Amino acid sequence: MNKPNHYVARKPDEQGFIEYPAGEHETWRILYERQIGAVEIRACPEFIRGLEILGLSADEIPQLNDITEKLRESTGWSAARVPALISFDRFFELLANRQFPVATFIRSREELDYLEEPDIFHEVFGHCPLLTNPDFAQFTETYGQLGLKASKEERVYLARLYWMTVEFGLVMTNKGLRIYGGGILSSFRETMYAMQSSDPERLSFDLMTALRTPYRIDILQPVYFIIQSLSELHSLTEIDLMAKVHEAMKLGLLESKFAPKSA
Repeated sequence: MNKPNHYVARKPDEQGFIEYPAGEHETWRILYERQIGAVEIRACPEFIRGLEILGLSADEIPQLNDITEKLRESTGWSAARVPALISFDRFFELLANRQFPVATFIRSREELDYLEEPDIFHEVFGHCPLLTNPDFAQFTETYGQLGLKASKEERVYLARLYWMTVEFGLVMTNKGLRIYGGGILSSFRETMYAMQSSDPERLSFDLMTALRTPYRIDILQPVYFIIQSLSELHSLTEIDLMAKVHEAMKLGLLESKFAPKSA
């Protein structure tokens, strides 16, 4: 995966501190304040607890060393600095070793609502809070271990599982339907669409269906899968997931629920 030309990841000094310009801290503040208002009553409780554990706030872009310190205390994970998009090999290797990749750049004001490559707001705000949860953390580590050993074709099916869970998953709680997917939690539009629109389908999570469901990265999602608790993710680590991947490969993809991307 090539790094986009218009974003350059910022490098730390010898102490690991990254200096961000005031304008980039302001972009973080805008994103944080808008998103925290959207997710406070829509995110799962484990995510809200994770925000508190990590000490995230609107004040400034957090330092990865600080995120790592809190993650290690919780689940043994850490935040790994990467230069924007990385190869699948590197991605799986990091996850397999309980390291979550974080690109150290933040989107421009012109792309507040959507950018194709993950930035520090998406990774830190959207994903890192739930890595303080043991069930979510274990699933993510196991996913990385499987992906590291998988073939190119197997990885395509594994990517669908990640997309339908870690990125765009919903969970049923004792207070009703809530969000746990980082792709939703870091997007104002997707948060409102996933929880309030009548357009998308919301289906009870079924592993085989999730593995076979096509998706596009550049649209609001037409279907979301609902797990009953984060422990359901942990239960996926206790079965032969690759056997299920092979079964899905034999069955092939389901019909897509979106129009093909125009050239």
